Amino acid sequence: MMAQEQQSSSPGGKRADFGAPIDAFFEKQPPTQRAILEELRGLILEAVPSIQSSIKWGNPFFTLDGAMVCALTSHKAHVNLVLAGPPTAFDDPEHRLTGESDNGRHLKLTDVSQIPRESVLGWVRTAADLARK
Repeated sequence: MMAQEQQSSSPGGKRADFGAPIDAFFEKQPPTQRAILEELRGLILEAVPSIQSSIKWGNPFFTLDGAMVCALTSHKAHVNLVLAGPPTAFDDPEHRLTGESDNGRHLKLTDVSQIPRESVLGWVRTAADLARK
């Protein structure tokens, strides 16, 4: 069996978990990353209660009518909140966001205490407004 077929249970080479619910992603994370991810998930849902979520490329993606709002990624030593939209769209006077691509910016966190809750709510709402356009 070819490598692509082994990784995919669907035609076109999509990952077997593509479109799956996101709960399993959170359950398999180490405790430190899970705490950060769960807090961010709660803030995303607070900011945009109508947001949809599913696994894409192995990570939780949050969308509105198919348009990306944000994503969460987990790494060995940190978690990223990835925000969709041009870099200039996000008010960031404390310079917490990194990345300057036209596709978005991200917030890198190593501990739940680092989460700028009000900023995250604002950034997610901004990304949602962009997704609705």
